[in-house]
Amino acid sequence: MTEEEKAARAARTRTKILDGFARAERALFTRPAPKSARAQMKFLRTREKGSTKSLAERLGVSRKTVQRYLSGASTKPNKRLQAALVEETESEWQPQVRTQAMQRAASSGGLVISCRAYFGLGPEGTSDAGRVRDITVAVSPSHAAAIIAAQEEGATESDLHDAVAEAIADAYFRQGGGGRAGLEVKFADVEWLNIAF
Repeated sequence: MTEEEKAARAARTRTKILDGFARAERALFTRPAPKSARAQMKFLRTREKGSTKSLAERLGVSRKTVQRYLSGASTKPNKRLQAALVEETESEWQPQVRTQAMQRAASSGGLVISCRAYFGLGPEGTSDAGRVRDITVAVSPSHAAAIIAAQEEGATESDLHDAVAEAIADAYFRQGGGGRAGLEVKFADVEWLNIAF
């Protein structure tokens, strides 16, 4: 496998992990986030302290575009703007709820990670041989804290991948020790990944 292919695989894994976090955070909302473009613009403008200029820069559109949506003159954004509005609104929605859930996960609750990926931990021909597995596992608060910190700090693909791989390996493959404490687990080719707080 070339370096380009490895980099592309790592980027896909990071995207799937971050998407899993985004879905987990949306599940925490106690009230639905604004749905219409106008409501999203109004909400984001408050987050930008009333500045339509800052909001326009944040969304990558002109100030006039922002003003048209705020006034109701425009109601149907193009796909790129719609995606930006949803992403930015959800990233700012109910920050205290999100913060409390992350603190709880890192201190006492941990996380639940479900995924379908390639796991390899033993020689071919054994039950531990590498293969695609569906795994759902409760991750300890210490591992949850490491994953959350890596995600919040914008960790590299390999750092975030390593934090998730180590958490799954400890909780699923190394559980109870018993000679498996030092077991090396390969985690690759993530097809899907979900996280729950």
